[in-house]
Amino acid sequence: MIHPQSVLEELQAQKDWLIDIRRELHKHPELGLEEFQTANLIERELNALGIEYQRKETAIVGIIRGSSDGPTIALRGDIDALPITEETGLEFSSVHPGCMHACGHDGHTTIVLGAARWLQEHRSLLKGNVKLFFQPAEESDGGAETMMENGCMENPKVDYVFGLHVMPYLPVGQIEIKKGALNGCSTSLRITVRGKGGHGAYPESGIDGVLIASHVVVGLNTLVARYVSPLESAVITVGKIEGGTRANIIAGEVRMWATLRATSDSMRDILVDRARAVVQGISAAYGGEGQLDVSYGYAALVNHDEPVDSVTTVARKVLGDDSVVWKEKPSMGVEDFSFFIRKTPGAFYHLGCAIPEGENAPLHSPRFILNEDCLPYGSAMQVGIVLQYMGLLE
Repeated sequence: MIHPQSVLEELQAQKDWLIDIRRELHKHPELGLEEFQTANLIERELNALGIEYQRKETAIVGIIRGSSDGPTIALRGDIDALPITEETGLEFSSVHPGCMHACGHDGHTTIVLGAARWLQEHRSLLKGNVKLFFQPAEESDGGAETMMENGCMENPKVDYVFGLHVMPYLPVGQIEIKKGALNGCSTSLRITVRGKGGHGAYPESGIDGVLIASHVVVGLNTLVARYVSPLESAVITVGKIEGGTRANIIAGEVRMWATLRATSDSMRDILVDRARAVVQGISAAYGGEGQLDVSYGYAALVNHDEPVDSVTTVARKVLGDDSVVWKEKPSMGVEDFSFFIRKTPGAFYHLGCAIPEGENAPLHSPRFILNEDCLPYGSAMQVGIVLQYMGLLE
């Protein structure tokens, strides 16, 4: 059996190595599906550790095989950056204008590498296997689905999968977690309203697309209030409208773009159906036609209860009795880790990375700064979860 505090102490001793990796990643951010230099760095570290891996474009799956049979646990770290120009003033700021690790994925990648190092060095104790998912394109094209299509969950089959996200409103040494829905699903709506153009002085000669679109916007904004329980969460936002040519011309066509977020796929489907009815019905009522085109994005991230219990048990053992914060409500932000746990048990949690008395700018801010003290804690949590499922954590 392995004492949880010894895991944290060993990883604290590796802190300088973790910081060096994280800063190298931070200095050279790359957007989704363009993470070639990032993937090369990951390969370099896996080779140095003697860890077996497979790479397809920028996605890498490593595997550490234990000395005896047991479960296969997957640990995921996303590797892509955001199209943001950094404003932190750090010595190791991004050297690529318009690209920044503003969401902490450099930290996530480093944390998985830290866990990999500890697990590889202690692999003779492991009862089972550990898979390491270095996933591209979380911020853009949903790299999780592509990795799954390429077989990352098989050979050997993954029994449990875990991931984390740094969070600047949490102090270092704490985690935040929630049973059930942690993040919403995302759906893009494209609405086209067709009327009949005409002169603005003679409204009876046309069918006003702008008028129809206005009522459609109001109708969409009532759907959540009437079709979603006050105890649940969903949102529809119309973010863009285009239509018309001049002030004195009745617009014959108006186009709108909206986002729909919900905490379950079933709720999403209900709202999509009602949105289509609103678009078509209101348009018809004013003599026009309405069309709704739907593009489904990330699924809702719904944690499994037992893995959540395991994560909180590990946190209390590794980080301390007061380390767990329960998140009360799900976020409407999306996370493609959701695809990994749709059919495979697992959990996603938040790791504190706040800077004491610092600005602690939010994620996706050009001023976001990660407190690097969190790196050993994140690696220790991921190692602890593996050991817990292999029956090796005291």
